[in-house]
Amino acid sequence: MTIKEVEEQTGLSRSTIRFYEKEKLIEPLRNDKNGYRDYSETDVEKIKKIAYLRTLDISVEDIYHMISGKVSLIEVLERQTVTIQEQIQRLNNAKAICEKILADKDCCFDELQIEKYIADLPAYWNDNKSVFKLDSVSFLYMWGSRIIWIIITLLCFITGMLSYDKLPPEIPVQWSNGTAISFADKNYIFVYPFICIMIRTVGKPVLYIKLLMNCPYRELVTEYLSNYLCFIALSVELFSILFIHGLLKSVVTVLFIDTAVLIGILMIGITKMNPAHRPMFQK
Repeated sequence: MTIKEVEEQTGLSRSTIRFYEKEKLIEPLRNDKNGYRDYSETDVEKIKKIAYLRTLDISVEDIYHMISGKVSLIEVLERQTVTIQEQIQRLNNAKAICEKILADKDCCFDELQIEKYIADLPAYWNDNKSVFKLDSVSFLYMWGSRIIWIIITLLCFITGMLSYDKLPPEIPVQWSNGTAISFADKNYIFVYPFICIMIRTVGKPVLYIKLLMNCPYRELVTEYLSNYLCFIALSVELFSILFIHGLLKSVVTVLFIDTAVLIGILMIGITKMNPAHRPMFQK
C-alpha cells in the first residue's frame, strides 16, 4: 500500500512515518514496477506499535533496540516505569514546595527564605543536580541555536561586503603548502554565506539521519556540528582574505584550531551533563 493509505489507516502524518523509516524502525519493500515504497499490513501494525510506545515516552533508541532484539519489551517497560516514578516523585516534591510557598500569601522574591522550606540544603542541591548540569552547559545549547547560525551567516556576508573592494579580480579557493593552487572570481566571496544556508537547511537533516542510532546526544551533536560547519565556512572565508594580504599561509592550522576548540567544548559539556562519563556512543 502507498504511504497515503498508511496515513489513513494509522492516523499518523506522513512526516512521522518517514521519520520512523529514516530511523530504521520500519523498512518497507520497494515496488519492482515503479520503485515506490510498498507498505505491508505488518508495516502498518509496526508503525502503530512504535507510535504507541512513543506516547509512553519510550525513546526511539529503545524502540530500535527492541525491534533488533537487543532488549525485550518487558525490560524497557520496567526501566521506563522506574523513570516515570522518579519523575512523579520529583514533581510531587516540587508541587509540595510550591504549595508551601503559596501558603505564605505575602511572600515575594526579595523575602523568600529557602531554609524555611528545605531542611537539608546540600542534600536538596544534590537531589536536583541534573538541573544544574543543564545550566552549566547552557552555552552549549546556545551554540547549536538558530541565533548563532544567523550570526555566523551574517558575519560571512558582512565580511564579504567589507572586503570586496580590496580583493583582486580572482581569489584563491584552494591551497597547498602555503601556495594557492586554484582561483575563482572574487564574487566567490559571497558563496560562504550561501554555504551556511545550505548547511542549515540541507546538511543538518542529513547529519541527523547519518548519526548512529545509539548516540544519546544525537540531537545536540547534530545542532552543534551543523553550526560548526558554518563556523568553518566563516574561518575559510577569513583565511582567504588574510592569505591574499600575506598574513596567513596555512588553512590547516586554522581548521585544526577550530576543530580542537569546538570539539573540546562539546566534550566538556557532555561530561558535565553526565558525571558518570558515559561514552557518546553506547554499546
